[in-house]
Amino acid sequence: MFGILLAAAASAFGELSDSLGKKEVKDGKESYYTFGFLSLLFGAVFIAVIGFLRHSMVFSMASLPTFIPRAILEILQVHITILAIVKADRSDFGLIRTLTIPFLLLVDIALGYVITTKQLFGITFIFIAVALLLSVEHLRVKGLWLLVGSSLNAVATISLYKYNITHFNSVEAEQSLISLIVMIYLFFCAMLVYKEDPFRFMRKPVFMFQMVTSGLASVIVSYAYLFAPATIITTATRSFSVFFSLISGKIYFKEKNVAAKAFIFSLIIVGLILLV
Repeated sequence: MFGILLAAAASAFGELSDSLGKKEVKDGKESYYTFGFLSLLFGAVFIAVIGFLRHSMVFSMASLPTFIPRAILEILQVHITILAIVKADRSDFGLIRTLTIPFLLLVDIALGYVITTKQLFGITFIFIAVALLLSVEHLRVKGLWLLVGSSLNAVATISLYKYNITHFNSVEAEQSLISLIVMIYLFFCAMLVYKEDPFRFMRKPVFMFQMVTSGLASVIVSYAYLFAPATIITTATRSFSVFFSLISGKIYFKEKNVAAKAFIFSLIIVGLILLV
């Protein structure tokens, strides 16, 4: 239960940061790369400080065969996710990214878990819901392939993360090192492509707020995985993310078809409940 509450809090903070970042990028006030860098900075620093204070910065060299692929996939993940945040409607973003859940379950099956009839119905509900969304949007979902790519790649990154913190590394060491690697990539992209110094943006309150809320989301969800299986935490996170994205899509971005998407959301919730 505590893990699910953490997932809800992380989703709320994440939606605040993503919605603000989406607006700032679309208004030309920051680049995709600066948005990504600021989204990671606070969380990376916070979790590293916690690790040093608790003397829990444990990293095993034996994790490298899984850590290195995760680092590469996380760079890809942050790249396509940022593009998806900016291009896609917030409500579509939350709904389609629930595709991560059934595919994550398939990974669990491959690792030896047995799928139940209830879970099979859950997978079916989610795929029906996404199909209805595509129908409502007349197959013209903005950033569709970015959303699908982000959903599928997340299966790999989440599975590798859960494996590493279960068998090799502490949460603090795993997350702070991955964040550092991704931030280096984003920093140099911002400097070389857009001639931006991401650190200069921290002087403005709007970007500081974006950074802090994203950091809180990252830190909270990282610890949530310690209290429940990856499938359950990811399910809770995606569910709350859909809920909050529907709200921000309606109130903040004035998106259309929100009533229909709310019905689709109810189908997804049924599917997610059946999965867990």
